[in-house]
Amino acid sequence: MNFGDFEILENKVIIRIKDRICENAEELLNSALFFQVLKHCLKNLQRHNSYLLGVFVKQDITDQNIEMLVKTLNFLVKMTGDLVPNVEKGSEIFFSDKALFNEFVDYLYNYWRSFDRFIICESQENNQEKRPYRIFNNTIEQLTHLVRAVYRDIQENITGTHPRIYRQVRAGAEIASIAVSKTIPFKAVEYEKLNSIPLIRQILIYPPLILNQTMNKRSGTFERIKENPLRKVTLNKKEWLCYPAKVGELIILIYVHQKFYELGYSLCNLFELAEDDDLTRKPDAVYCYGINKKDIEGLGKSLTVFYEDQANDMMVAAVPNDDEFGYFGYLKKMVLTLYNVIMIKRGILPFHGALLKIMMPNNKKATMLLMGDTGAGKSETIEAMRDLGKNEIQDMIIIADDMGSIKIDANKDVIGYGTEIGAFLRLDDLKAGYAFGQIDRAIIMSPNKVNARIVLPVTTFERLISGHKIDFILYANNYEEIDEDHPIVEQIDSPEKALQIFREGTVMSKGTTTTTGLVHSYFANVFGPYQYKEAHDKLAKKYFQAFFGKDIFIGQMRTRLGISGYERKGPEEAARELLEIMKNR
Repeated sequence: MNFGDFEILENKVIIRIKDRICENAEELLNSALFFQVLKHCLKNLQRHNSYLLGVFVKQDITDQNIEMLVKTLNFLVKMTGDLVPNVEKGSEIFFSDKALFNEFVDYLYNYWRSFDRFIICESQENNQEKRPYRIFNNTIEQLTHLVRAVYRDIQENITGTHPRIYRQVRAGAEIASIAVSKTIPFKAVEYEKLNSIPLIRQILIYPPLILNQTMNKRSGTFERIKENPLRKVTLNKKEWLCYPAKVGELIILIYVHQKFYELGYSLCNLFELAEDDDLTRKPDAVYCYGINKKDIEGLGKSLTVFYEDQANDMMVAAVPNDDEFGYFGYLKKMVLTLYNVIMIKRGILPFHGALLKIMMPNNKKATMLLMGDTGAGKSETIEAMRDLGKNEIQDMIIIADDMGSIKIDANKDVIGYGTEIGAFLRLDDLKAGYAFGQIDRAIIMSPNKVNARIVLPVTTFERLISGHKIDFILYANNYEEIDEDHPIVEQIDSPEKALQIFREGTVMSKGTTTTTGLVHSYFANVFGPYQYKEAHDKLAKKYFQAFFGKDIFIGQMRTRLGISGYERKGPEEAARELLEIMKNR
């Protein structure tokens, strides 16, 4: 079998190899994978009784007919169509209408490319992962060139003409990875089953990637349960991969079921992939995304659950592989929930917001934390600031796009840290043309649906963990109109008033979850602080007093992103006002 093990699952093709892949047209066309894709294609055409089936002349298509087609295609790689019937008896039916046959081949080619296509190079440690470029070049690159060349040779030999326009589309796989087996030093027996799952060590993607999630929004909150879900979970090592993520200073092992591989691989635009040295110590948390629902039913009221294993100093999370959980937000936000809980336990204040450093002329600089819920206008204001200040801002460095933490150092300075190297943004709320300016790095999700998203890198891991002294902390208010008593940017004069505003977490929902209208969430952060309110309240009171003790600008900015007609104008006016305050402070 020239493709090693493979599976066709709904809209994806997963190819697992150990050493080599098809090297020539004969191996490709005679492979079991090609035969299965061809059969799937024909069934798809039969479902709507397509006229393209006319290449077979008759309606009932048997495996023998398909095998005849495969033999015909084999010869078409080597010779022109008028010669093939002379060497393959029975193939003349395909050439009774050359234009139709050519159209069928074109449909088959596009049908193959309609799948999300993955290559997993299974490696022994210290072998393939030490020379990733050669492996990727000999697999994903080779397959791309081979599929494209076979398609073109066949079409040219059917039509007898050469195309004048060549489109270099991704004809092979879209994503490839090198995965190895490693033994992680877990402390308890219930975690040892995870050591059978290969860990991703390198990834190759061809952006822009266009992915279609089964859902386009997240529902509910993540529930803390009293029993370790790993005690009941069963994992088939052939169906899972582990993305070992560096989430701020933490190592979180994210195990992804093959049903959600496209979302799991998208993590490469969001979290730094852990180094080999990071995997020699016990991780801080593990997350199994895509388990069998029956394994965790009854552990909590919901099916999106996490557990604090105090005995083994480990956080554990699990989410089922049902279609309703096929949204990248379940992957990202659960990871950040685990991060936030660990920070709270360590006496560090987590935040839901964007942290950025702005450098202006005359050595003037400021580090600003914009806190607020999803859809409050944080990212939109930052991008508006970048655009409006292009003639006066020397540099704008993103430290955290969505979540991070705040520490108070030995000098009582307030220091901010990030968690992610990337951003998961709503396409609808971005400035027109912004996504296209970043498209060469982007992973775009559900572009044809409401709440279409883009995942792209925005910062470096070194920046987010280095620590930055904070000068401004602002709550992103997206629901209030502007008037004399409600300025665009309002400074708050006491820790008590600031705590009240931040604690209420009021926001006009933008439809990124199933909530709508004006809603409240504890500190705009249902990802950890909400489940640990008592501990978080003590931390928040201590930290807000420290903020005012260091003369940090504490306030709220009214982005009006949730008000109809202000989706662009609101963040732009907030950005303009922030720039003025920074210049004059």
